[in-house]
Amino acid sequence: MPNTCVSTEFEQKLLDCLHGWERVSPTREAYLNAARELTMWRSDHNHPGLWALPPLMVTATIDDGLGHGLEVIEKLAEAAGVRIHSLGLLQSPESISEACRKLNPRFLGLTVLQLDSDDWVAEIVRGLPPSTLLIAGGPAFQYDEDFARRTGTHVVVKNGVAFLQFLMNWDARPGKMNL
Repeated sequence: MPNTCVSTEFEQKLLDCLHGWERVSPTREAYLNAARELTMWRSDHNHPGLWALPPLMVTATIDDGLGHGLEVIEKLAEAAGVRIHSLGLLQSPESISEACRKLNPRFLGLTVLQLDSDDWVAEIVRGLPPSTLLIAGGPAFQYDEDFARRTGTHVVVKNGVAFLQFLMNWDARPGKMNL
């Protein structure tokens, strides 16, 4: 792990979760329970997570009124030590881009359900600060293998396991995009 991990004990806890999830595909509740346990461990040990200086992630949905996947990603990110600024559900591309320009997060987490949301996603990507990575997931990416390329999405994660793996391998050094 290049320059990202500040605790091998915490990293091992994350790896234990990931290895357990390789055997049995986790449910939404399993992700949320694991995130709760990791967050409690970090709190009990006054531990920052994977990074000494936690990155900021803005989160939102553009076409998802329930946000179940987004909740999982937010909780897993917080458990790993990411600071979260949630814009909420059913946000416009303009409001998402504006928030990212104002807050300059390292990550934008977005769930996309509808295949016809590609113009909105592309608009969001065009409005992002250069240092912000779009990490996205959802059915639009699963059912249209060209969706990510067409929209300019930087990172696609198919589930919470892939998201945690991305975070564990992300290099926090300035200028590193890890793409």
